[in-house]
Amino acid sequence: MPAEPHAPALDSRLDALTEELSEVEARLADPSAAGDPARLRDLSRRHKGLVEVVAAWRALRGARADLAAARQLFEESTGDDREAALEEVEAAEAQIASLGAQLSVLLLPKDPNDGRNVIVEIRGAEGGEEANLFARDLYEMYTRYAARRGWQVEVLSESPSERDGLNEVVFVVKGADAWARLEHEAGPHRVQRVPVTESKGRVHTSSATVTVLPEADEVDVQIDPGDLKIDVYRSTGPGGQSVNTTDSAVRVTHLPTGIVVSMQDEKSQIQNRAKAMTVLRARLLKAEQDRRSHELAAQRRSQVGGGGRAEKIRTYNFRENRVTDHRLNLTIYKLDQVLQGDLDDLVDALTADKRARQLAGDAA
Repeated sequence: MPAEPHAPALDSRLDALTEELSEVEARLADPSAAGDPARLRDLSRRHKGLVEVVAAWRALRGARADLAAARQLFEESTGDDREAALEEVEAAEAQIASLGAQLSVLLLPKDPNDGRNVIVEIRGAEGGEEANLFARDLYEMYTRYAARRGWQVEVLSESPSERDGLNEVVFVVKGADAWARLEHEAGPHRVQRVPVTESKGRVHTSSATVTVLPEADEVDVQIDPGDLKIDVYRSTGPGGQSVNTTDSAVRVTHLPTGIVVSMQDEKSQIQNRAKAMTVLRARLLKAEQDRRSHELAAQRRSQVGGGGRAEKIRTYNFRENRVTDHRLNLTIYKLDQVLQGDLDDLVDALTADKRARQLAGDAA
């Protein structure tokens, strides 16, 4: 039986993380933490990240002790007792291997957006009204998936199209693992089907874009009021007709970056402005994260591109009941279930691919 390898440097690091957990718990217990929202948030996130690591480390140390005892018993045993002791040795070795693999994943660099709520933006792209109808299908798919995961969804802005599709919809998904499960949904999605707008039964190819942004707290993004241009106007519905008699719609322009956010769903100008600021903070946070990694242009292109069919990350083929994720070359034949919110096969595969690339030392 081979000796269980030890990594002194790794053990020392895990011991240090155990000490850090005790320190974080002490700081969280300090009454002054409650008076500092930013500090409390950071400590809570760090605590959550450390608890699982330390639990796995303690379990690994226990499994090492069990292995040492089982090996000693094996050396001292004979006959049937020796076989039973060997089984205990093998079980302890398997547990150590499993816990080691678990720790390898837990010790990967943390995504700074883990634990955040998510703002999702869906827009019809190429394909005219069929693209807008597909945008609604995607929106309903994600809301069903959110319901399956126990997440909450809050619509920030919705712009219906003339045939009950969606020109655009912006919504918040609230859940502890929302970012981790939805981050890979960003990009152009392509649909192949006979649309209701087609009179001759021909299959059309259309697309919609999905953007996924981490929701930013006010403490994450400081916005100078002097950098904002705020316009108010009357809300309009499909076709451009006015749906309100007061100037309740709000358009916020962030002058340094040129980012524009418009909101008109609420009857209150104050409510529309608050929603617009939520989306603006999210976009500014994502832009700053992109800038820091020197990938702003590349990441925006990888998420939205031009909305073109050739740039797709995923294809939904109705005739074949097929969904293909082109990043993984993964095809599953249950489009009907996917549209009902059964996305876990796709999401799990994308998450596993990201983890494998991280473990291999590639960029996430």
